Amino acid sequence: MEKEEWDNWTSPVEFLLPGLSNVPKLQMPLFLLSLMIYMVTVFGNILIVVLVVADRHLHTPMYVFLGNFSSVEICYTSTILPRLLASFLTRDRSISAQGCMTQFFFFDCFAGTECYLLATMSYDRYLAICQPLLYASLMNWKVCLQLAAGSWLAGLLTSTIVTGQFSKLQFCGPNAIDHFFCDFAPLLELACSDTTALRLVTFIICFLDVVFPFVFTLLSYICIIAVILRIPTTMGRQKAFSTCSSHLIVVTVFYGTLIVVYMIPRTASLRQLNKALSFFYTILTPMVNPLLYSLRNREVKGALGNALRKTVVCIERSY
Repeated sequence: MEKEEWDNWTSPVEFLLPGLSNVPKLQMPLFLLSLMIYMVTVFGNILIVVLVVADRHLHTPMYVFLGNFSSVEICYTSTILPRLLASFLTRDRSISAQGCMTQFFFFDCFAGTECYLLATMSYDRYLAICQPLLYASLMNWKVCLQLAAGSWLAGLLTSTIVTGQFSKLQFCGPNAIDHFFCDFAPLLELACSDTTALRLVTFIICFLDVVFPFVFTLLSYICIIAVILRIPTTMGRQKAFSTCSSHLIVVTVFYGTLIVVYMIPRTASLRQLNKALSFFYTILTPMVNPLLYSLRNREVKGALGNALRKTVVCIERSY
């Protein structure tokens, strides 16, 4: 397209996010459901963070990573749900172009950080199960903090690059994003300038952000399962597997839905399915994760029990 034609087009100052449903009768039930999910998610993940900080028995690399993971889940969900809740109440589906780019930036940042943290947690379990004699030296506090900080920094860096390229695009024509938040594919459909550079950069970033951590996590668990299967006793196998079963479930659910969401063609007939699966991995998964880690983890349950007993004692003393 000629340059002078582009000059006559300007990007919209705001976008429309239709959300999960346009049916008026469903707005209040969806608001209540989303509010409940958000409250449970924030409470559950804050509880995990508080337990990791407060209980000295959880001051180990495994739980430091878990505390960081729960922090990411809070941030991750908070980039989407508050705005979605407001749209249910006000019926205002608009979001400014700057707001949309900001939401996309933080969503991409926290999603990337989560991928790296999952890989880091799998590496920690690999060392604990496959290299137990070397674990203390290989996963010391310095390495632990470097890996945690590196995960946050990597997510921030890759998101900055992609969002920087995205902000250079021109948007024209319809300004309705067929999604409930500003995601990559729905936004790209509205672009009317050349997206070749963005697609190339995004392909490279996706390899670094998603494919590499996923393959690393997969290889770690192949080694872990191979070692567990060689343990001669059933009790020994169960004990070893119990230390990583929660993380394995989280990895399977997160990457399973993530791969399906971004592999499904965005045809008209499959868009509602895409929204439903996106809702699952962006909103429902962060709510379920604290339950998985608390219900299937003896140390976390013990820390929670101690915290509850101390709370009861403090309440009794106050009276």
